[in-house]
Amino acid sequence: MPVTTKQLLQILPNAGANAGVFTPALNTAMGRYQIIGRHRVAAFMAQIGHESGQMRYVHELWGPTPTQAHYEGRVDLGNTAPGDGFRFRGRGLIQITGRANYAECGDALGLDLIGQPELLEQPQWAATSAAWFWSSRGLNTLADVGAFDKITRRINGGQNGAADRRALYVRALQVLA
Repeated sequence: MPVTTKQLLQILPNAGANAGVFTPALNTAMGRYQIIGRHRVAAFMAQIGHESGQMRYVHELWGPTPTQAHYEGRVDLGNTAPGDGFRFRGRGLIQITGRANYAECGDALGLDLIGQPELLEQPQWAATSAAWFWSSRGLNTLADVGAFDKITRRINGGQNGAADRRALYVRALQVLA
């Protein structure tokens, strides 16, 4: 089920001109990772919509906030070298975060994301990395059974932004009906 730019703008009205930029990349990535069918696509659009500020941000805005400051030295993210927290901050439409996740994603996509983490800011790789992450975490299966809160936890580690994610999901289901 390819998504049109018009549908994308109905789901993510704040995306503006970025909707047209991302539509082809998203359709290619969703096809590659079997994010097909109304429920999978709606859940995916809702999650990337929230994570990217409706496609306005392909890299995490940096303060650093207290949460971001804790990225530094987080072994569970693979951030073991000084500066890793900032260097491997969230990027792409689903905000791949941490040296370990960049390495895993880079291996899967055939990219040197350790040497060039900013590649995830390009539309093709922002979309493909999001679809790869989705697939690699088994989120199609959760979308098939409507386990939206579980999807949010696998992406975010908790329920950060749950109300926005849920509202985007409901809107996406309506648009894709």
